[in-house]
Order: sequence, then structure tokens, then C-alpha cells
Amino acid sequence: MATTNNSESGGNGRFTFITMARWSLCVFLLLLSCDVALLKKKKSVQTLSRGWGDDITWVQTYEEGLTKMKESNKPLMVIHHLEECQYCQALKKAFVENKSIQKMAKEDFIMLNLVHETTDVNMAPDGYYVPRILFVDPSMTVRNDITSKYTNRKFAYAPEDMDFLEENMVKAKKLYHTEL
Repeated sequence: MATTNNSESGGNGRFTFITMARWSLCVFLLLLSCDVALLKKKKSVQTLSRGWGDDITWVQTYEEGLTKMKESNKPLMVIHHLEECQYCQALKKAFVENKSIQKMAKEDFIMLNLVHETTDVNMAPDGYYVPRILFVDPSMTVRNDITSKYTNRKFAYAPEDMDFLEENMVKAKKLYHTEL
């Protein structure tokens, strides 16, 4: 009788181990498929606007922006930012909420927002920092004369600077037209 009980308990132990392994595998595969589904969902939500204005036509690269700028004779507005930067997020929110800026960006500019730096050193005249907004005119000149109100970061804007940014956008359009 002792022999029979040992073999039965050995069989049950093996059965329990196999059952647990199967369940563990099922749970692992379920979690893996959920993770993959979430990744696909996150990727599909990302657009060229990156939240800066979905009604605006955005170019994908600096080179594409320069080409479209030349073709359209509109100035290029380049926004340097990072997704995880709290200052960039605050600026983005203010930028999107300002209807006048959104309208001008949509109608009068070639728009580019970058999370990676360009190879053009002219796009960082006073350093590599974010957020930073620069204008390029159709003659391919970076407008270093159109600056923010900050002396230590000449191309930085804060959420409370939207009126100043709007004035600079108007200036970027007017300066270009008077130079023609």
C-alpha cells in the first residue's frame, strides 16, 4: 500500500507541476499580447503634430521643411522640444489653446516640430536647449533677429509668452515680405 501511495503522489506532483506550467505559460502569453496591443495603440496615436495642433500641416524633417518653404515662399517655423520636458508640455498646451497662433501657423508658415536636433548648426545659435522656436525665411536664412524676451535663451518661450510669440510670427511674415 505504501508503494501505491508514493507512485500516486508522484503522479499527482507531476500533474500539478505540468498544470502550473501550462497556466503560467497561458498567463505569460496573455500579458505579452496585451503589452504588444498597447504598444501598437500608442504608435498609431502619434502624428506629425505631436500634439502641437492637429489642424496644422506639419512636415516630417528639416530638409522637407526647407524644400516646402522654397516652393511655397512661406517662412519655416521650427519648434525644438522633448516629449518628457515639462516646460515643453506647458508651452505646447498654450500654443494649442491660442487660436490666433494656430490660424497663423496653419495658413502662413511651413511648420516643423522636432524632438531630435538637426545637423544645421544655424538652428542652435545660442545653444541646444528646449523648448526653442526659430524662424527660417525662404532665402534659407535663420532669423536670429527674431528672438524671445529672454537674454540667456534667446529662442525660448514660456506659456505666458504667447502674445510675444504671436508678434514674432507676424514679424517673421512682414520682414520676409519687406525684403522681397
